[in-house]
Amino acid sequence: MALARLTLASGRSVDLAELRFSSTYGDLLSTYGDLLEGYPCRPVNDLRIRELLRAAERSHPGTPVHLVPPPRERPDQYAGGLGPVEVLPAVACLGMFHSAALDPAHDPVLYRSRLAVVWFQPAPHLPSGCDTERALRDIDWPGLARDTRALA
Repeated sequence: MALARLTLASGRSVDLAELRFSSTYGDLLSTYGDLLEGYPCRPVNDLRIRELLRAAERSHPGTPVHLVPPPRERPDQYAGGLGPVEVLPAVACLGMFHSAALDPAHDPVLYRSRLAVVWFQPAPHLPSGCDTERALRDIDWPGLARDTRALA
């Protein structure tokens, strides 16, 4: 059973089979300590994104992983030793999506196309309908997803 069904801008329907939320900065100090001075900046954000992509790869081996580039805000605040403050949306999301097979030669009962997606959003909510982030609806499914045998 899918958590949500989305219609991509291309018209393809995809099912959200699994979704994990995490706080973008909730563990900043405990994870990085004084090493990164504990403020959101490009190096911290890039590290967090790499960490999320690795987690997606470990959680779904053999499934392609895609990052929806997050919006990065630069509030007018004091720049620390690692550069200006740069803030990502508060919630990091890791979703596992599946849809019909891409290759028409694949048996539609035995194959599905799959893609793990990492994206950021301001609050923890299921993507659905008009509330879905535009960049999430614009995913190039045929270019990113991969056909795999459906799980029994």
